[in-house]
Amino acid sequence: MFHFKQFSVADEKCGMKVGTDGTIHGAWAPVPEGKARILDIGTGSGLMALMFAQRCPEAEITGVDIDAGAAEQAAENFAASPWADRLHVLHKPVQQLEEGEYDLVASNPPYFVDSLKNPDAARLKARHTDTLSFSALVNHSARLAKAGGIVSYVLPIEAEQPVLHLAADCGLTPIHITRVHTRDTKPAKRVMIAFRKAPTTEPCLIDTLCLMDQNGEPRSEQYKALCRDFYL
Repeated sequence: MFHFKQFSVADEKCGMKVGTDGTIHGAWAPVPEGKARILDIGTGSGLMALMFAQRCPEAEITGVDIDAGAAEQAAENFAASPWADRLHVLHKPVQQLEEGEYDLVASNPPYFVDSLKNPDAARLKARHTDTLSFSALVNHSARLAKAGGIVSYVLPIEAEQPVLHLAADCGLTPIHITRVHTRDTKPAKRVMIAFRKAPTTEPCLIDTLCLMDQNGEPRSEQYKALCRDFYL
């Protein structure tokens, strides 16, 4: 069980456990104001959906996952949270969702495309793009986002350029790119990208996030500032 300031997350039924990727993206993704609708694709334990519920006090948030254990776990975590009335979970592929009008579509998607398959079926499903390719993810995100809405991902750095090209073909324009480094002396391993579903002259902000400080402390001041509303 992981305890945050306003909620807790159990993940023993999930192939993918609570981790840094989901946490930083849940804190970083641009969120809408007011009575918005948010979709979390591949919600897993429901971590990002819970973070969005905390950040957006009037939003309705839906998490969708193809894994039965993850969907059950997310439903339990949602029910135990302060925002149970605004959090919903669907056990189905995102491909089966009807046309949407979501203000924000977010995902910490499966990302090991060609690596050795994990023998654990649930973890394999959560970690590999076999059941949801980047092409399918981007296409369905664009389909489900409202005009002018936001689509936001956390991805392996190797996926940055392919996803940018896929997004351009779907009418998604990048507005913020943050490359994530474990240390400032190491190459980036992750990237967070936010798109707007609209042509825009809005300049794309490009910056970096370093998770560890120069002394090797596990949380840099930048990391702490990003997640201060969540970490105990």
